[in-house]
Amino acid sequence: MEHRYLYIETFGCQMNVHDSEQMAVLLKDIGYQQTNDSAKADLILINTCSIREKAEQKAFSELGRLMKLKEKNSDLIVGFAGCLAQHLGRKVYSRVKGVDLVFGTHNIHRLPEMIKAVQKDRKKITQIGFSSRIHSLGVFAPPPQGSVSSFVSIMQGCDNYCAYCVVPYLRGPEMSRTPEDIITEIKKLAVYGIKEVTLLGQNVNSYGKNLQHKCDFVALIKMINEIEDIERIRFTTSHPKDLSDELIECFARVSKLCEHIHLPVQSGSSRILKLMNRGYSASEYFQKIDRLRKACPKISITSDMIVGFPGETEKDYQETIDMMEKIRFDSVFSFKYSERRGTAAGELPGRVPEAEKTQRLKALQALQDRHTQEKNTALEGSVQEVLVEGRSRNSEQDLMGRARSWRIVNFKGDAGLIGRKVSVEISRGYLHSLRGKMIKN
Repeated sequence: MEHRYLYIETFGCQMNVHDSEQMAVLLKDIGYQQTNDSAKADLILINTCSIREKAEQKAFSELGRLMKLKEKNSDLIVGFAGCLAQHLGRKVYSRVKGVDLVFGTHNIHRLPEMIKAVQKDRKKITQIGFSSRIHSLGVFAPPPQGSVSSFVSIMQGCDNYCAYCVVPYLRGPEMSRTPEDIITEIKKLAVYGIKEVTLLGQNVNSYGKNLQHKCDFVALIKMINEIEDIERIRFTTSHPKDLSDELIECFARVSKLCEHIHLPVQSGSSRILKLMNRGYSASEYFQKIDRLRKACPKISITSDMIVGFPGETEKDYQETIDMMEKIRFDSVFSFKYSERRGTAAGELPGRVPEAEKTQRLKALQALQDRHTQEKNTALEGSVQEVLVEGRSRNSEQDLMGRARSWRIVNFKGDAGLIGRKVSVEISRGYLHSLRGKMIKN
């Protein structure tokens, strides 16, 4: 079979990264070999995110840059995929001439036939319809050689309709994979040497609601915990309103479940949370945090925050700051509110001026940096179990791995330790990582 070269540029979340991995697997079957050199490519795919305006701008900027390659090579095929493709459909062609195909989140499995059709007829193809079953969820993507951890999609879509979010419109309603399919995939990954799996979904806490034979998220975690060669389990993302006491207890009772949860709160103001249609109040979120820390005192808690949501007053913003002071998250991903077309928030009054949003975000991030530094400094002198993932980006003499809390740990060591769990005594806590020395067993 003649080899052609595929270049994929991925924007957005871990779900998109996993989607790109599946695209590469599907295209390998029709002769495409993946490359990191866009100039070498016969096929370029831009896998996009539409959660925030900045991600959209980046995707189109990169697409414009890559289209210059098509000016030199008329046979080059360029595809536009993901949430932004789902949202814009055929409008992509008017924004960037030369794009050959646009396909959405439910049509990844049709990619090989779409590419063949473009090659044959050189006609533009658009596939953005939803289906009752997401076929690509079951596509097995072998991990890159030497990988230690891997993502596993357990579901796709969302039924929550938060006022600021486009996901339900672009990925459709919640659909869960059967536990049998998930367990089979994880066992395959274990054969490839994977030690840690991260379960993916827009809201993993609601996993299983649409399955014919009921299996909730807690039951799934316990099943994965029994897979012999898997040593660690993580998951993202959790919705606070669906965080059950049974799942909280898993952090105390399920040995392979890492002591880390990403629990996006978005605002510390109950009034704003109601406008956001989040389904919980600030006090209810505080209660969830208290239960988590009671069940697992060492748990690392990370979150998301949006500043400048329509109608957010200085009082609402201060309530967010007060929440951060009380909870002291281990880290927070924070953003200025970005209006997305078609969402309920787009109709709300009370726009916050851009300068005010910028000022609020800067102060919030400075506060979180102080909290993160305090948390990391407090770990100096502690011994952390680290799963070694590979060489450090900063030094060929250092190894890099993650503690169970999700923190990056760098230390000196031999490459033969990659894939193993080691004990590391932390000597220095930095803002974005920890430094330590391996303890000889």
